[in-house]
Amino acid sequence: MSVLVTGGAGYIGSHMVLELLDNGEKPVVIDDLSTGFRWAVPADVPFIEGDISDGPLVERVLREHKVDAIVHFAARIVVPDSVADPLGYYLANTMKTRNLLEAAVRAEVPHFVFSSTAAVYGNPPVNPVSEDSAPNPMSPYGMSKLMSEIMLRDTSIAHGLRYIVLRYFNVAGADPQGRTGQSTPNATHLIKVACQAALGHRPHMDVFGTDYETRDGTCVRDYIHVTDLVRAHVLALRHLRADADGASLMLNCGYGQGHSVLEVIESVKRVSGVDFDVNLVPRRPGDPAKIVAAADRIRHALGWVPVHDDLDTIVSQALAWEENLAARARQTNAA
Repeated sequence: MSVLVTGGAGYIGSHMVLELLDNGEKPVVIDDLSTGFRWAVPADVPFIEGDISDGPLVERVLREHKVDAIVHFAARIVVPDSVADPLGYYLANTMKTRNLLEAAVRAEVPHFVFSSTAAVYGNPPVNPVSEDSAPNPMSPYGMSKLMSEIMLRDTSIAHGLRYIVLRYFNVAGADPQGRTGQSTPNATHLIKVACQAALGHRPHMDVFGTDYETRDGTCVRDYIHVTDLVRAHVLALRHLRADADGASLMLNCGYGQGHSVLEVIESVKRVSGVDFDVNLVPRRPGDPAKIVAAADRIRHALGWVPVHDDLDTIVSQALAWEENLAARARQTNAA
């Protein structure tokens, strides 16, 4: 049996492919390469360049590779962009997920792990925020993911598809072995942007808003190492396969502690040894002041134990990956 990884050439998806291989699984990747990279997927992993909205294509892949589980990452993820282009986000994140679910039902795939987001909570009144908190998205991105969760729940009721929804907090870092990382040139992830500034790839970086009701006025987030995150997905697959009659689950993926934007920048400066320029600019639309995970449920339900829960460790590996990308670019230009 195989595991289909949608968006498997992207940041988190490529880490997932490696984690599956490291655990003796057989991943299959579908990616349209809109933000992913073919080189991020090992050459011996079946790769299909295509769109998850193409039902016949997806169904054929599911049947030909005897897929028994789908891990769904393919999505658009930039909150401010979703505010500017809500219809584009509902198409990419909601409508295409609907088509993927239909193909899964037709091919009788029994298990589904969904990449959701803490953005479904909006700006929660209480932190840490638990899975029982009422969703209240502040952006079309968060709403598009919440709508997909609802579709997944209803599909499960109607067709018996069992699932685990993993609500990510802020994913960061890179593969400790240096095999993959966040490679999108214009990515907006805070740690990536700060690392680029430290390496001189950006003249400066911006801090969006310094008047939030937080300890230093900047947004506070729960940063989770990408390797710990994909490990949670492997455990989710094991859980689904081991308990055929068990209930589907919705679980937060975070460490349960928050760092402010300024604290992250200080970590990057400390690790890199570079004091780069930082501009303080107005808030962006759709950004909550603070969101930190209540993370006990995933530890209990899946036996998940994070091993990279340290901000400087996350930053150091992200910085190493940026240096890797720069070296790759120099080799390409030299050729």
